[in-house]
Amino acid sequence: MSEELITLANLRPFAGSKHREKRVGRGPGSGHGKTSCRGQKGQRARSGGGVPPWFEGGQMPLIRRLPKRGFKNPFRVEYAVVNVRDLARRFSSGEVVDVEALKRVGLVKGRGVRVKLLGDGEIDFALTVRVHAVSRSAKEKIEKAGGRVEVIED
Repeated sequence: MSEELITLANLRPFAGSKHREKRVGRGPGSGHGKTSCRGQKGQRARSGGGVPPWFEGGQMPLIRRLPKRGFKNPFRVEYAVVNVRDLARRFSSGEVVDVEALKRVGLVKGRGVRVKLLGDGEIDFALTVRVHAVSRSAKEKIEKAGGRVEVIED
């Protein structure tokens, strides 16, 4: 038994997978006339009638039954975290490390991101680092290696 190669020219739906369209409202002889398969009266019989998928028949909706906890601080400032160890691995002596440089080497992703430098790891060469926030230990390590830390304001 040879299988026919399927191309766009001979594509066909599987047998039995397609059904004839139900044509409603075309008279009593069609079997789908008068009320057009909607029954008598009621919310679903009206034009535009029916309920949204999340409606639970009038019982208290799930989202309102569940307890609410905590709150969302609208003033929270999110930082992308970079460690001193990461700078030591990806930059060389005398370079200026700012947000654009961090994006270029893949330490930070996205637009409008704020960067915080943390002090995990060691560094033994001077860098000029320009970030939005810096921990005390990171600042000490950079300055001890002969570098500078500048905190930028956005």
